[in-house]
Amino acid sequence: MADPTSPALDTPDAETVARLSYRRALARKKRKEREAAGEIKELNITAMMDMMTILLVFLLKSFASSSAAVTASEDVRPPVSSTRATPRDTVAVTITPKNVLVGDKEVLRLQDGQFPADKLQGRLVLPLDAQLKKEVEKLKYIAARNPSAPFSGELSVIADKKIPYDMLLTVLYTAGQNELENYRFVVLQKEGE
Repeated sequence: MADPTSPALDTPDAETVARLSYRRALARKKRKEREAAGEIKELNITAMMDMMTILLVFLLKSFASSSAAVTASEDVRPPVSSTRATPRDTVAVTITPKNVLVGDKEVLRLQDGQFPADKLQGRLVLPLDAQLKKEVEKLKYIAARNPSAPFSGELSVIADKKIPYDMLLTVLYTAGQNELENYRFVVLQKEGE
């Protein structure tokens, strides 16, 4: 038993009580600061609007781009087909009765519905060959830096249904000389299909 005359060991002195209450108060303050840090006091609407605008522009750009861009022209009337295949994003060559285009750029004007003799080297169409070389270089450059867009060597041919077969062969020969060996003909889908 403890001697009644000796000081009690369990009763803290005033300094210890003050130190303990200070530690508790400090711990309470830190806990409240941690809880308050997780709360959102106000929303920064400007930053949110900037983010939404960027997303909107990105999505509009993504959805606005068509996988096969057909040059709108009254000269081109592609044949009608019942195919259900979806067009892909490839190099597009458009052949009209008046000119030949790569993408939207005219590369050759036809004379009386034929290739000018000075623009041919055998079956090779020289201006078309030069433009297709540029397109293939661009696609290979993209493929080298982006593995999700490999170079496929595909060509989309958009031709009027009245274009002579020999002219189509000449265009396909020129494309083949530029590593565009897989080709697709763009056609219109039949109504009601």
